[in-house]
Amino acid sequence: MKPLDIIVCVKLVPKPEEVTVNAETRTLDRAKARSALNPPDMNAIEMALGLRERHGGTVSLLSMGPPFAAPYLQVGLAMGADHAYLLSDRLLGGADTLPTSLALAKGIAKIGEWDLVLCGEESSDGATGQVPQGIAEWLGCSQITYAMDLSFLPDGRLRGEREIRGGHEVVAVPLPAVVSVKLAVNEPRFMDMERRRNPEAVTIWSAADLGVDPKWLGFEGSPTVVGAVWQAKSPERQRQFLDGTPQEKARLLAEQIRRML
Repeated sequence: MKPLDIIVCVKLVPKPEEVTVNAETRTLDRAKARSALNPPDMNAIEMALGLRERHGGTVSLLSMGPPFAAPYLQVGLAMGADHAYLLSDRLLGGADTLPTSLALAKGIAKIGEWDLVLCGEESSDGATGQVPQGIAEWLGCSQITYAMDLSFLPDGRLRGEREIRGGHEVVAVPLPAVVSVKLAVNEPRFMDMERRRNPEAVTIWSAADLGVDPKWLGFEGSPTVVGAVWQAKSPERQRQFLDGTPQEKARLLAEQIRRML
């Protein structure tokens, strides 16, 4: 079996508790939120590095986001990835899953030779789980979703064990393939911080570099329209103090619990 060229699609996501909603544009405002690499994407990076250790080849990272995402990609480089690419352009902003998957598919094609694309099962901010499948459709290749483990059969097909409701199933697909990786299926390795110190380690491409008509990208290319957003009210907590002896308090507490059942 020849060495594998693997591309891992990763996303920079905001801390969910620090995100607000812009009422005018009906989009998430992440300007004041701290960010981190999407947790399932870290599992995808670890899975890619494990495959490279067993079969040889390269691991490249690909992301789409603002310029400040570049240093976060160096986290993956410090884990052992060979290359990192960032699609960053104002025209890409506001994209739903359709133009996002298109832009990433074009970025994958621009990287060049590849055998396998790994993605996290979903992003912690959007949580649609649609982008990996969209990439596979744009690239016209095989796909495995919610993979817990990957290996290769003697005939060269990719064997994936995937989670389904009530159990798991084993599937085999030919390469090239796109795989979405389940959260927490492995333990991402420690970083070698010496690999993280090169600010030029991340290659940045604009929307023009992808060779796509701008009308298919970003907000303009998104068929999803948010009709309204609103703040969900937090449920009011009730509290009641019980007086009396410990025995009396226990009896009153038991009565309160019975009323709730």
